[in-house]
Amino acid sequence: MAYATAPVPKAIEGMPLGRSAMWWLIASEVVIFGGLVACFLLFKWRNPEWSEMAAMTSSTLGAINTTILLTSSFFVVLAHDYAGKGDRQKVALFMGLTILCGFGFLTVKSIEYANEISHGFTISSHLFWSFYFCMTGLHGLHVIAGMIALAWVTFAAERGEQMHRIELAGLYWHFVDLVWIFLFPLLYIAK
Repeated sequence: MAYATAPVPKAIEGMPLGRSAMWWLIASEVVIFGGLVACFLLFKWRNPEWSEMAAMTSSTLGAINTTILLTSSFFVVLAHDYAGKGDRQKVALFMGLTILCGFGFLTVKSIEYANEISHGFTISSHLFWSFYFCMTGLHGLHVIAGMIALAWVTFAAERGEQMHRIELAGLYWHFVDLVWIFLFPLLYIAK
């Protein structure tokens, strides 16, 4: 019996395979976060008391995390620019600063979680908090995944290998930042 083989994937015309694969990954992640956001909005519109729950979140800590992630996006853009110039030291510097910002984000989020849990707001205390912890927790996992990807490509770039992957990891990091730009107003500001 002969087995059919799957065709070898080809890049979208004019786009390298790695870049098109990253865009496919980001598109699949948009579906996941988009579904969560859509469900959250539907529930919020039907439950006006959710505004009271949102008032319990810390807009200050959310704003600090927004600033941290926007700064990290700037750093990854600089790393990409230096990768194009072949400057391995500057790539490592700015990728390291991006990863450091990721740690900063997670630290602030941990402080925030500890504060909310100490006030009795847990994933099972109210549906708002279920959405809150699910969306911010899933986002936090993506921050961790992004930090791992950034570290991985940075180690290769320091050896002068696979410099083009700085762009791919940067695309993913920008996606993670963009998700936060949607979550911040939904969960913290829209009260």
